[in-house]
Amino acid sequence: MNSDTAAATDTLPAEAVGALERAATSASRHDALFSERAANIRQSAVRDVFDISLRPGLVSLAGGSPYLQSLPLDRLAETAAGIISHHGLTALQYGAGQGTQELREQICAVMAAEGITDARPENVVVTAGSQSAQDVATKVFCNPGDVVLVEDPTYVGALNTFEAYQVHVETVPMDASGLIPELLEAKIAALQVAGKTVNFLYTIPNFNNPSGISMSAGRRQAVVDICRNANILVLEDNPYGLLTFDGEPLVPLRANNPNDVLYLGSFSKILAPGLRIGWALVPEHLQRRYYLASEAVTLCPPPLNQMLVSAYLRDYDWRGQIETYRGLYEERCAAMLAALSAEMPAGVTWTRPAGGFFIWVTLPDGVDTYPLLAKAIDAGVVFIPGAAFSPSDAPSNNLRLAFSAVDSASISEGIKRLAPVLQEAINASARPAL
Repeated sequence: MNSDTAAATDTLPAEAVGALERAATSASRHDALFSERAANIRQSAVRDVFDISLRPGLVSLAGGSPYLQSLPLDRLAETAAGIISHHGLTALQYGAGQGTQELREQICAVMAAEGITDARPENVVVTAGSQSAQDVATKVFCNPGDVVLVEDPTYVGALNTFEAYQVHVETVPMDASGLIPELLEAKIAALQVAGKTVNFLYTIPNFNNPSGISMSAGRRQAVVDICRNANILVLEDNPYGLLTFDGEPLVPLRANNPNDVLYLGSFSKILAPGLRIGWALVPEHLQRRYYLASEAVTLCPPPLNQMLVSAYLRDYDWRGQIETYRGLYEERCAAMLAALSAEMPAGVTWTRPAGGFFIWVTLPDGVDTYPLLAKAIDAGVVFIPGAAFSPSDAPSNNLRLAFSAVDSASISEGIKRLAPVLQEAINASARPAL
């Protein structure tokens, strides 16, 4: 035992000291058992901040959570109790690995509302949220060292999945109209010249997490065509598609490309994330292997949760609830945009989403937003630093703000608290080095 450990354990009972010593020895001995993959698994920066966000008095503009208070919780409780009372032997038993037939049929109806009208239940695989669906796709299609293309910036959970499978992530820039097709084509060409295997493009074309940007209608088919010509699958993640403020969902990439797009959906944003129910609509010729891989991970999606989602889709006004969500989020987005316009220092810019949960803020070059998080917490507000949404370890002058779970008054107060922190950082970056 080293001197620091000895000093720390001087006041502990002998049994406790012995337990600590045995734990330290075991930890050192078992380090050699970790796989190479385990070294790539990191806790999400979003999860780190999520824990901090629970502190009393903080305004959290960090978490992209739906506003569950608008759900009919009492009625849902009665529905859940009724499922267990009347169908408990099914709800609490093992279920089909692909998901229930009823839910897969209902998911096809949800996708029809999103703009996919040719989906068939046999090609739907129910998953533990779209996070699990991403994991299965990476397992099925990628070997260590293969390349996955992503938008810059992109969802931190997807980056964590790709890192865990030892996949190399290459970014493609976006502008206000989303991923730039010409730069995608150039990136693919450069990787092919370098002898790299590119497996799929992961894209969130509607209200991208974290930027809030949507891919323009004119670019969507061009992106799929570029990938098809290079024999690259498109992995389309669309958790926010129905949460467009004007009520007119943008047509998914999958709508006209059933053989080239693997489509991921989720009830986390349009119902409740705690149910952990999502899905993959898999091209028919890929469905079998994808389904078997999914079954190997979870055995079966939870029947109770599936039956509750089915009851919700069957017996509740789920479309009306989405309209409620849209109204809430549009109001809160407007409140955040107004507060940013009123409070942000000169040189700060931000996106103006037409749906979803997020606004992406850009500070002047030379400002690293990661060290500002601690100062913002001291000021009483929380955000997610932009570096979390890139595979690069380089500093980022961006940050993500979420408006979905916070009322308009709290949003305004949070931006008011954040503005001086950003102003101080901008002033510091503008001073000449001594």
